[in-house]
Amino acid sequence: MTMPIKVLIADDHKLLRELLADFLTNSTDIVVVAQAENGQQVLEKVRLSKPDVVLMDIEMPRMNGIDTTQALLKEFPEIKTIALSMHDEKAYIKSMFEAGAWGYLLKNCAYDQLVGAINQVYNGKKYLDTDVSAVIIQDYLEHFSWGTVKNPELTERESEVLQLLAEGKTIREISEALFISIKTVGTHKQNIFDKLGFENIAQLIKFALKRGIVSL
Repeated sequence: MTMPIKVLIADDHKLLRELLADFLTNSTDIVVVAQAENGQQVLEKVRLSKPDVVLMDIEMPRMNGIDTTQALLKEFPEIKTIALSMHDEKAYIKSMFEAGAWGYLLKNCAYDQLVGAINQVYNGKKYLDTDVSAVIIQDYLEHFSWGTVKNPELTERESEVLQLLAEGKTIREISEALFISIKTVGTHKQNIFDKLGFENIAQLIKFALKRGIVSL
């Protein structure tokens, strides 16, 4: 007999957690082994329950879903995370996948979609629902048309950080704008400096002006 997929539900809304747990209980190949209401609790309960898949809300207290996903990947690389969020903005989607998520669904998805996503991710395949795919495709088309031409040396996220730095944004402001941690912004900044040979922010700004990334 096939063992059921063990799922942990992470969301700060108790009613939603319990409704999801009830829904998933109806599936013969899924079992909910734990629930968590914040990021730190996710890490604690993962260590105890050893789930196969974590359904992760993004906006949670104490530690958001993006940072929690990053921490999970580092400590438990075998556990797969699926974002289950109300946000369909590009920044949230990209941040979750960069943090290590395997799937992204919106909270208005159908029950069958959720079960399908859990099974697909458990079997080692990425999952995007239709609405999220549309956002990613649009971003790809925009990036293909101009982003890669300007900064072929950098990743897309590094290009975004470079632009914001050149615009005079602080590390904290960039963190808030891109929904990533201050530490992650610092890492991207260091990668930019290493790849492009910058010694100071003035050189970065000069580069951005020359490439047309920012203007005076």
